[in-house]
Amino acid sequence: MGDVIQFLRWQDIVDILLVSFIIYRTILLIRGTRAVQMLFGIAVLIVIYFGARELELLTLYWLLRTLLSSIFLITIIVFQADIRRALTQVGKTPFSKTYDDALQNTIQVVVSSARYLSRRRIGGLIVIERETGLRDYIESGHKVDAKLSTELLVSLFLPSSPLHDGGVIIHNNRIQNAGCLLPLTKNPYINKRYGTRHRAAIGLSEETDAVIVVISEETQEISMVQHGSITTVSDETVLLNKLEEIFIPKDYQPHLWKNWFAK
Repeated sequence: MGDVIQFLRWQDIVDILLVSFIIYRTILLIRGTRAVQMLFGIAVLIVIYFGARELELLTLYWLLRTLLSSIFLITIIVFQADIRRALTQVGKTPFSKTYDDALQNTIQVVVSSARYLSRRRIGGLIVIERETGLRDYIESGHKVDAKLSTELLVSLFLPSSPLHDGGVIIHNNRIQNAGCLLPLTKNPYINKRYGTRHRAAIGLSEETDAVIVVISEETQEISMVQHGSITTVSDETVLLNKLEEIFIPKDYQPHLWKNWFAK
């Protein structure tokens, strides 16, 4: 042990720390996604490969050797969405979040609109853009470019609105576009009770860091979707708290008026 420490360079320590950090971030990135099951499947194949070699199962060994020789290409194809999301994460700013008064207004308008839509059994799909640009999806909808307000946001999802079926994308406290088409998730493990709106929200969250709020017209449930994970919130207060945890640093989170939801 002493010999190892004696010949250990500072570059080796930095190298180990960087590799450990990359592995840690990769685990955080794929945790809770279908990539975990896929990685487990690949690990099982590798174990079988070495077992077949030791037991001299020639046909199985040849088959697995042929398959695993292309493992790098297979990994890129299978995990293309996760790799794209990882590269997006790398490009993010490492500095802490800053507080903006507009963020608080955006959160309150989204929560009040979700409450209104839920109580009246009106479906909704509200996308809050973060650091990853959503231009590809914005261009699929109709330009609104208007200041965010509860009245306008609710009106876009009314059954009489021609834009009520698509998603509404919010950026910098403004409604950018409405009626946007979002990518449906290909995750086969999504609960069958979720419809197109929920699957579109999950699909977008798998490719970007956007936060999506979904209102179900059938169950009146309000759900929040982020990083491919969907969470049903019990009430508006829970939704408000969750959005503030994501967008507003704790040091800046203002005290909520007790009668805010009584409006």
